[in-house]
Amino acid sequence: MTDFQDFDAQLEDWTVLRQSTSFSGLLLGNGASRAVWDDFGYDSLFENARTVEEKPLSPSELSVFDALQTRSFEQVLSALKATSRVNKALAVSSAAPRNRYYAIKEALINTVHAVHIPWRLVQASTLATINRELASYATVFTTNYDLLNYWAIQHDAGAVTDLFHGADGSFDLSDCTSEKPRLLYLHGGLHLVRNQDGTARKLPSTEGTLLGSFAINNTIKTLDDVPLFVNEGPAQDKLKTIRSSDYLSFCYDQLLGHGDGLCLFGQALGTQDSHIVHALRLARPKVLAISINPRSKGFIQAQKRHYAKVFESTGIELRFFDSKSHALGSPTLAVPVEV
Repeated sequence: MTDFQDFDAQLEDWTVLRQSTSFSGLLLGNGASRAVWDDFGYDSLFENARTVEEKPLSPSELSVFDALQTRSFEQVLSALKATSRVNKALAVSSAAPRNRYYAIKEALINTVHAVHIPWRLVQASTLATINRELASYATVFTTNYDLLNYWAIQHDAGAVTDLFHGADGSFDLSDCTSEKPRLLYLHGGLHLVRNQDGTARKLPSTEGTLLGSFAINNTIKTLDDVPLFVNEGPAQDKLKTIRSSDYLSFCYDQLLGHGDGLCLFGQALGTQDSHIVHALRLARPKVLAISINPRSKGFIQAQKRHYAKVFESTGIELRFFDSKSHALGSPTLAVPVEV
């Protein structure tokens, strides 16, 4: 392996790099969301739900996560939903699974509202910038489940498709081709739900009401809608959730097959992202352009070393560029966090 000292601190300019190299794909990570709203930098949605001011997870709810050995809200809510339905079918009178389901859902909703950027603070110019950039790739993959990209493609609904074509906002695996640029949520999203049969659909909403709709739709005392997003936990946990959904599986398989030039923006590719690394190593894109925040010479060198190790022995050409030279990393997009 190359020594740390062998990596320089030089970063390419994204505009120049893109003019000389073809990139049909973009893979977004948490850094893209943090470029707009730094509060998206929370370490753990699960930990936030334990301490959120309004109705945090109680010991009884935490015990369900422990029993299932996961920190995934989607997996826990799906399990409680199934348990409640089985109890009903067997005429078991216990209401505990249903009540825990409602409580965990409410804690999740309160946590999301505590960390998510409010719609009123999002500038139309920011959404326009994001929309234009997303529309310049044939395929955009994202591991972010917040609403920024959704709001952006709603800003100009004709530019990018998310493949939810059904009249009820559903995803149909038999109708997933598109000539338009497409946005694929590798980890689901706050605006997506898992239907009773395991299929996915998008919540109906206008731009400004979706964050509110997330609360309204999910506080109704019903077991119908489980939020479809992979929030955290080890990679094998995430992959389990992905493979249990036809939509998430489709998105992941598209990444596995992406052999063209790919731009990674805001993707740390840590141990929790090993399923993403696995897909990229198998896809072997012709060139992988990776954004790095130019914090310091040492930081740049350390980041280069990290990514070089991640893709060691793959033969993939790595190019490193200044994140601030990319449209999605422009300092003008940043919204001051409210105190």
